[in-house]
Amino acid sequence: MYESPNSVNKNHTTPTGVIEGFFGRHWSWGIREAYAQFLAQHQFNFYIYAPKSDKHLRKHWQLDWPAGDKQLLHTLRSSYRQAGVDFGIGLSPHEIYLDASRDQRTLLTQRIQQINELAPDILCILFDDMRGDIPGLAQIQIDIAHQAAQVSTAKKIIFCPTYYSFDPVLEKVFGTMPEGYWQTFSNHLDPAIDMFWTGEKVCSTQYPQSHLNQVTALLGRKPFLWDNYPVNDGAVKSNFLQLRALDKTHALLPGNIAGHALNPMNQAWLSQIPLASLPKAYKLRNNYNPEQVFAELCTEVCKEQLATQLQKDISQLQDKGLKNLTNSEKENLRNIYQQFLPNPFAQEIVDWLNGEYQFDPACLTE
Repeated sequence: MYESPNSVNKNHTTPTGVIEGFFGRHWSWGIREAYAQFLAQHQFNFYIYAPKSDKHLRKHWQLDWPAGDKQLLHTLRSSYRQAGVDFGIGLSPHEIYLDASRDQRTLLTQRIQQINELAPDILCILFDDMRGDIPGLAQIQIDIAHQAAQVSTAKKIIFCPTYYSFDPVLEKVFGTMPEGYWQTFSNHLDPAIDMFWTGEKVCSTQYPQSHLNQVTALLGRKPFLWDNYPVNDGAVKSNFLQLRALDKTHALLPGNIAGHALNPMNQAWLSQIPLASLPKAYKLRNNYNPEQVFAELCTEVCKEQLATQLQKDISQLQDKGLKNLTNSEKENLRNIYQQFLPNPFAQEIVDWLNGEYQFDPACLTE
């Protein structure tokens, strides 16, 4: 199990962090840098840069970033080093397995060597959101993961399979999973390489012990959770601001998983409220009360007056959602939160009400 050297002063031994791995409106570089201090303050171990909008990590994975973007990444990496938070990169070599030629493998080596220049602590090889109905797919992906691990200077490799959940939507969208797909990883993937898993569903809210035991046996290792809460980039979830604290069952996860990565909302500032509930759940264990923690975190990360307003409006923001709000309700909320500007939390609510967080149709699973 990966345990960050920075974790010695944390409240738990299961590494926790954030993976910026969503579709749609991406975060600014300034927000990404600010997250280094936020994650350090709340005792997270890592941040993984893997936005779906970065074509140099996905469709154009063979190409290095332009000089300007590469410098921004160097600066970002320095911010996390200074904060004592591990920095990761998520590479999605888009459908490399459709062309298994030596040229593709050479390009993969070159690309990872370019990523090495950023000295990431974690390298993720991600095969989510790609076609999967290909004979021998698991072994092909294993070979790629092993090649990446051999070339990378990162101290930890995390692999995401094409089928990362029991959710039937994955086969519906990406094709029928090859027979024995997961068992092949158990038998042949280097046990030092962790595997991402989202739970029983792509967007799971709970992770029962029985499910985690089943997955551990299936993959031959404890799953590294890719937790799709509070992410809201899907066709349905983009209509909601997922602000509440994580479910109570999260307090029982330490020791049963290899690590825990939360995928945040497009709204970076508002995401801090639910994200900060994970370390509290891990620390408080059986004493973790999501409702109480939500109230505490609203006050902790927002100004007190705004925190009170958020708690008052939580049902409209998270339960009713944008599409079900009447024009009058939207206008009322807009008028309320405009009074708090330029507070960045309020700004994200106003932008959301104004329809500035549009659903990205590239997001095929929910």
